[in-house]
Amino acid sequence: MPIRVQNELPAREILEGENIFVMDEGRAEHQDIRPLEIAILNLMPLKEDTELQLLRSLSNTPLQVNVTFVHVASHESKNTATSHLNKFYVSTGEIMDRDFDGMIITGAPVEQLEFEEVDYWEELCRVFDWTKDHVTSTIHLCWGAQAGLYHHFGLKKRKLDKKMFGLFWHRVKNRKIPLVRGFDDMFLAPHSRHTEVSRDDIAACEDLMILAESDEAGVFLAMTRDGRQIYVMGHPEYDRITLDQEYKRDLGKGLPIEMPENYYTGGNPENRPLLMWRAHANNLYTNWLNYYVYQITPYKLFGTPF
Repeated sequence: MPIRVQNELPAREILEGENIFVMDEGRAEHQDIRPLEIAILNLMPLKEDTELQLLRSLSNTPLQVNVTFVHVASHESKNTATSHLNKFYVSTGEIMDRDFDGMIITGAPVEQLEFEEVDYWEELCRVFDWTKDHVTSTIHLCWGAQAGLYHHFGLKKRKLDKKMFGLFWHRVKNRKIPLVRGFDDMFLAPHSRHTEVSRDDIAACEDLMILAESDEAGVFLAMTRDGRQIYVMGHPEYDRITLDQEYKRDLGKGLPIEMPENYYTGGNPENRPLLMWRAHANNLYTNWLNYYVYQITPYKLFGTPF
């Protein structure tokens, strides 16, 4: 898929080096088609890493995608330069009068706080409410999924005895649902979190359906029955070395952390991890864009078609 990004976005050069078709703004303006408008609310601290990961994940269909990166105004980022945010991002307030075909709300390293203790919680709630009338379908990732389930359905998170960290096997629950079309019966996906939403609580909510889960890691994928809200409890967008970087970062800080499960070849952190989840991650985003965004969204983008 040609992804349309700002000409000077640092991730663009990396993507082009990986033979991913990235379209600059000038070329995109000469094509007589309407691209899909996708907003990415990036709550992760290392925003440039997350940009690259998500753009890579969105690059596997023939659709043209115009990406708008969004940040919260009520939180000052400590790990991303202000100049980068000013140049490549807009604030949540700047999108409130716009409509989007799709949106991705990322995770954030604030899961051990109560939701109401997060300094941008009220701003995020306004975004959650805004998506109901202005976005065709929204993907919520990791903490973003827990926050969305809490805001929309009142489902509370609970603290785990230890961090859910590593690669875990998941089973597909309902193969008839287009979001998991093409998935294998069992697939690996990364998790990195200290909290979870109970499987029983999700299953008890009539508006939600569970599409994939793990005996060890719990629910991985759930969505509302109309497909307008999709909840991904892990990090399918992660790169090969993301868990490795998190593990060695925490070790360096003297934090309690166990080796990521099922990740290093031979269980040796000196070995290069095998990339064993990219195909299913790409399939997830491709199915979302095709079946829950492109096939449903109106040609003239104004409000939602529901």
